Amino acid sequence: MSDLRERALHLLQTIFGYPAFRGQQAEIVDTLASGGDALVLMPTGGGKSLCYQIPSLLRDGVGVVVSPLIALMQDQVDALAEVGVRAAFLNSTQNYEQSSRIEKQVRDGDLDLLYVAPERLLTPRCMALLEASKIALFAIDEAHCVSQWGHDFRPEYIRLSVLHERFPDVPRIALTATADQQTREEIARRLQLEGGRQFVSSFDRPNIRYQIVEKGNGRKQLLDFIETEHPGDAGVVYCLSRKKVEEVADFLNQNGITALAYHAGMPQDTRSANQSRFLREEGIVMVATIAFGMGIDKPDVRFVGHLDLPKSIEGYYQETGRAGRDGAPANAWMAYGLQDVVQQRRMIDESEADEAYKRIQGQKLDAMLGLCETIGCRRVRLLSYFGQDSGPCGNCDTCLHPPVSYDATVPVQKLLSAIYRVDQRFGAGHVMDVLRGIDSEKVKQWKHDQLSTFGIGSDIGEQEWRAILRQVIALGLVDVDHDAYNALKLTDEARPVLKGARQVQLRRYEKPARPSRQKRAGSAKPRGYVEADLSRTEQEIFEKLRWWRVETARVHNVPAYIIFHDATMREIAKAKPDTLDALRGVSGVGEKKLQTYGEEIVALVRELL
Repeated sequence: MSDLRERALHLLQTIFGYPAFRGQQAEIVDTLASGGDALVLMPTGGGKSLCYQIPSLLRDGVGVVVSPLIALMQDQVDALAEVGVRAAFLNSTQNYEQSSRIEKQVRDGDLDLLYVAPERLLTPRCMALLEASKIALFAIDEAHCVSQWGHDFRPEYIRLSVLHERFPDVPRIALTATADQQTREEIARRLQLEGGRQFVSSFDRPNIRYQIVEKGNGRKQLLDFIETEHPGDAGVVYCLSRKKVEEVADFLNQNGITALAYHAGMPQDTRSANQSRFLREEGIVMVATIAFGMGIDKPDVRFVGHLDLPKSIEGYYQETGRAGRDGAPANAWMAYGLQDVVQQRRMIDESEADEAYKRIQGQKLDAMLGLCETIGCRRVRLLSYFGQDSGPCGNCDTCLHPPVSYDATVPVQKLLSAIYRVDQRFGAGHVMDVLRGIDSEKVKQWKHDQLSTFGIGSDIGEQEWRAILRQVIALGLVDVDHDAYNALKLTDEARPVLKGARQVQLRRYEKPARPSRQKRAGSAKPRGYVEADLSRTEQEIFEKLRWWRVETARVHNVPAYIIFHDATMREIAKAKPDTLDALRGVSGVGEKKLQTYGEEIVALVRELL
């Protein structure tokens, strides 16, 4: 083992308390500590931060971390302080005196890590500060923000190429959890990292169970899911609109679920207070738009729900990846229906972007629809989007309860014919009335009850027709014309189906099942319980540690997970350390935390033995 690798491993063990590097971490640390550049793709919870934190400690100077997460910088700095690393941040929340004090620490070499927002970094004052200081490295976190084709574009990220131009000898690392091949190439090009090494870890999060259900009453389905699968657990629920966020949060609270709202239209102090509560308290459900979540380092989020269809697989992967960061079982649940498809298509069509951008966004939406409508393993479909091959996972809804596919050519022909017969001028509701033979006022007004297609689909219910239409739109046989009041129009792909030259396989419709609360009532887990092979005594130690952690975090004014992750406390419960030396060997217990909390933990364990 090289001297550099030995020093890195020593820091990993003594400061962060981990026995060994995982996956590609060691190679990435070597590359950066040796002065090389790197582009790192690693799933949420995979240990990206260690890839720049340890090289920052190995190299002379301060490691500068460029991050858009102003609201989370304090927690990041607090977490480093807990393990004895000198860290600070510079952002718009500070006054002149606070900023000046930190700038002096940077110039004097008194910091190991400095977190700074890209807007602040690019100011003349900050550039002058960096040029007058010794810089160990630049870490560009959430690097997918540089991609104009991506799901979270930030214009200021494009200007970060200035770091290579102004500091050519300082190594740089760009990190993200989410980027397809096109986005990776764009990150490397815009940040001038073409010469750096690329490290692409597996995108698989095997502890996450993916489940997509037919949307009926979305809010009620969500409530049933939480009450049966995750009573008392922390979770995040994503909605598309601000109004819906507030309505869903109110609905959950009215039904006994502690829920908070978060969206960009709320006052900044309210958003910050809600985010702080979510991070610091247990068992809270955050209902939010995509304005919430990037960089959220709460390890015990047990589920992520979607009540609206995400725009892309990248967005879906990024959002669902906030569940189960601790490696314990977690759920990614989504309710999805025809209106989601129509709404997302309309948003693309009505955007002010150029045609090239609209085309790319349309392709990304098509891939997302493909994930929702697949009859195969969802994980296989998800990973293949990022260029990774895999086999059926056995831990998604389509693996656990395989959907039935059937030859739907005849009903699809009936649907396409009905759309054609009403001159491709009417929306889904009217077309389905014609198919089902419903004598509505509108049908009579337009004399569509006299069409040959009137009533030819009366043997199929409305919800099943909606499922067929949704899949037909996903297959590209039908478009929704938003300039013509959501009229359904046939595409060129529909012609061979109508002529009988192409068969169509669809998922057979299944009525949304209501979870049986009675079935699970006897097996509901207590709040904070995580599946683990703990004996009764070990479970008692774990629960006692949890309450100790809550009180300790309150005294220190930090989120509980900054004191210790659940995974570390489970290891303590299993090890039952009755001396400081025994505690020292537990993963996640570094020297600083051993000194700070060791005596209390050992005493607590002894009480229960």
